[in-house]
Amino acid sequence: MNREQTRSKIVTDAPWRTYLTLTKPKVVALMLLTALVGMCLAVPGALPVQATILGLSGIGLMAGSAAAFNHLIDRRIDAIMARTHKRPLPSGDIKASRVFIFAVSIGVVGFGILMVGVNALTAWLTFASLLGYAVVYTLYLKRATPQNIVIAGIAGAMPPLLGWTAVTGELHAHAWLLVMIIFIWTPPHFWALAIHRREDYAKADIPMLPVTHGVEYTKTSILLYTVLLALIVLFPVLVGMSGGLYLAISSVLSAGFIYSAWELKYHAHDKSAIGTFKFSIYHLMLLFIALLLDHYLM
Repeated sequence: MNREQTRSKIVTDAPWRTYLTLTKPKVVALMLLTALVGMCLAVPGALPVQATILGLSGIGLMAGSAAAFNHLIDRRIDAIMARTHKRPLPSGDIKASRVFIFAVSIGVVGFGILMVGVNALTAWLTFASLLGYAVVYTLYLKRATPQNIVIAGIAGAMPPLLGWTAVTGELHAHAWLLVMIIFIWTPPHFWALAIHRREDYAKADIPMLPVTHGVEYTKTSILLYTVLLALIVLFPVLVGMSGGLYLAISSVLSAGFIYSAWELKYHAHDKSAIGTFKFSIYHLMLLFIALLLDHYLM
């Protein structure tokens, strides 16, 4: 059996794995965690079962749709970059037409679930987030400006607000505060990865900050953003959303993120950038878990 026959057999035996990869499941899982926290903080008691299940389903499907559109639009870039050249489209595991049909299908289903089973506000806000990530960021901003991830960060920061509106049907300042946390977290998270993959981005002609302004400038920006983030994550305590448990955990996490950024700036080694990137993921996940724990235990 030659290589092409082997690949064909693998795709035929397990096509769902290819489609699952298109949805970026790890990214969507983190988004759904933040959406769930938004739901929990929005109500004082037990979550409404229908709104919770349908809300998370619809948000997850539309997030997966946005991810699939990202694969489709970035397939030329993905083929150039070492980090992404094995993705389904550049590797030839699936046709672009099938990805388009898949992305549209799960997006429509997700929108329908939110519109019919949840509420119109959540449906339209989620649709706006999809457009913000898949079209505004991926199609335009990513290729247009080194501030791409700063400007478009609002799209990826929306899940807590979407979770909040799914169970309440209304916007609230506390929900926007959760959005602000992710919005400020996003640049140092992506810039750390961009430093690690600077040559890839340069080869693909993507104007990420390390490519246009240099690595040292980007390291300084990461450090400043982690300090700003440490201040922003205190706001849930200041406005009465959370208490002592969240304050203690978030303070430790902020100190860890600042230390990682400080090390990246002043004592960097080969794996400092990717280490900061990985820490940022755990930082956000644990921060929102801390919000959840504080809400129910304190």
